[in-house]
Amino acid sequence: MYEFFTLDNGLRVVVENIDYVSSISVGLWIENGSRNENEYNNGISHFIEHMLFKGTINRTSKKIAEDIEDVGGQINAFTGKEATCYYIKVLNTHLELALDILSDMLFNSKLSEEDIEKEKSVISEEIDMNEDSPEDVLLDLHNKAIWGNDSISLPILGTKETLKKFDRDLLKEYIESYYIPENSVISICGNFDSNEIIGLIEKYFGNWNSKTKKITKYSKPSILENVFLREKNIEQLHVNIGIPGIEIGNDDIYSLTLLCNILGGGASSILFQKLREELGMCYSIYSYSSSLINTGIVSIYAALNIKYIKDALNIINNELQKFAKGFITDEKLYKAKEQLKGNYILGLESTSSRMFKNGRSVLFLNRVNTPEHVLDKIDNIDINNINNVMDKTLRKGIKNIAFVGNNYEAVLKALGRDVILYK
Repeated sequence: MYEFFTLDNGLRVVVENIDYVSSISVGLWIENGSRNENEYNNGISHFIEHMLFKGTINRTSKKIAEDIEDVGGQINAFTGKEATCYYIKVLNTHLELALDILSDMLFNSKLSEEDIEKEKSVISEEIDMNEDSPEDVLLDLHNKAIWGNDSISLPILGTKETLKKFDRDLLKEYIESYYIPENSVISICGNFDSNEIIGLIEKYFGNWNSKTKKITKYSKPSILENVFLREKNIEQLHVNIGIPGIEIGNDDIYSLTLLCNILGGGASSILFQKLREELGMCYSIYSYSSSLINTGIVSIYAALNIKYIKDALNIINNELQKFAKGFITDEKLYKAKEQLKGNYILGLESTSSRMFKNGRSVLFLNRVNTPEHVLDKIDNIDINNINNVMDKTLRKGIKNIAFVGNNYEAVLKALGRDVILYK
């Protein structure tokens, strides 16, 4: 059973009661991420996420962790392009403890200069770790190829140069501007007393107010036609291919997800069967869609030996064009819908996954997409809808490509077009 309500201060709350489980997951969602930043403060959203774990006026950093882990719970957080989420999963008997700790972190963090300097070193190491991962480097590079200088392409971690600029005043100003109830959602899923839940949330978050308010608004960036390469001394060439996608909140996302599954969503998909099973060109290849506010992208990822790159790109393009122009039979459509429904239902097996789903939906769409609603949308996908989505996305063809590897000349020769060497 779902409840969705708004406190007097503008904080939205979504709760889902599941009375047959013994756990409860609590998430504090803030509509703020790297997309809200600029070249001067890039990485500040992620930095603040780290700092809220560094201690409050009531708890040390160690005690924040101990208070949850001592009762067998888990506490963590993540920052994305458009949201930051702090979350706790505990036995349902410890719901108030979870709310207490999240509110303590939010309202009472010390943000000491000493901790800020230490965390700069920690995140600098995280940036180095990201640099050691070709997939992570490729993702940031492809974002630049897709959206250019729009803030949506800024890396979530920021850079070592922007890290140096962060101090207590800058962090406090940013928190006061974006960490406001109107930009936020509390999402709770698990076994709880419905008669007590509103009172508990009011107790810990009802007095949350901010004088400086920046309601999050986003641009509508164009999808650019770029080919970027970042040189790294690694064995394989990692490739991300970009095709126009669907923005968040558009019901066409269900059809697009179905199409991506057929094209490159698993071991039975078109691209996997062709390039890996039939031709043995690569170990890893898959496609996926990413939906953001006012924009979206379909990506095809592959990692392969540089000697295969020309043939692989031609084959991927040919298979994409054949798929986009082809006709999906009723039988194929039925199987694809059943696969999509199965993947969705299996993803709802925990209170955490349901809390994430509900929180994200309310944060960005101001509604709860119930499982019944989602399954109904999938069941209603038909050939006409598939064709309309094909026209908006896959039939537009490849718009941009990003490469990470160590042979610029080979890539240049394989493509027969300009490739921007990105530093």
